[in-house]
Amino acid sequence: MRADLHRYGGGVSARAFVRCYWTTPGFNYTFWLRLAAHLRRRGRIWRPLHLLCRALLHRRSIRYGISIAYNTRIGPGLYVGHFGGIVISDQAVLGMDCNVNHGVTLGMKYGGKSPGVPVIGDRVYLGPGSVVIGGITLGNDVAVGANSVVVDSVPDCGVVAGVPARLVSERGSREYVVNTGYAELQRMQDA
Repeated sequence: MRADLHRYGGGVSARAFVRCYWTTPGFNYTFWLRLAAHLRRRGRIWRPLHLLCRALLHRRSIRYGISIAYNTRIGPGLYVGHFGGIVISDQAVLGMDCNVNHGVTLGMKYGGKSPGVPVIGDRVYLGPGSVVIGGITLGNDVAVGANSVVVDSVPDCGVVAGVPARLVSERGSREYVVNTGYAELQRMQDA
């Protein structure tokens, strides 16, 4: 949760938490998503609280137009910049420090070339309206342009755009993904 909060403003204080919780729908949704997942892992005794958190998450899902299941594997540092129209398959995998904008879809493909769900690397920027479908991989530091449809894997530091998306640059997502590295810093301090 601290890594998520850090992405929204660089701080992890109680004051930053309260401010982001009440003023940023993306963080509010992420808070309930993380809490529901945490309580699910805690065991049967926490089941009533887990169900309450899922109900609150569902309410926010309808309110904000975000459909991300609590059991989706998402690394620390998720940033939902603008809410609305976000649909992520519960089987998709997102790495740490990812940016998800409004209108993003990460979906499953059942047949044809590359069936399955996408695996998204670390520090990936998913532009507004972008669609990533199929059993493909977006490497680390990838940027996906607005309204792009990605159906093929993208190498590390790739920038893709268009329908279907094509590699247009190898500059990566460095300009779009900020306030990263909190989770890595914590791991190094704990070691």
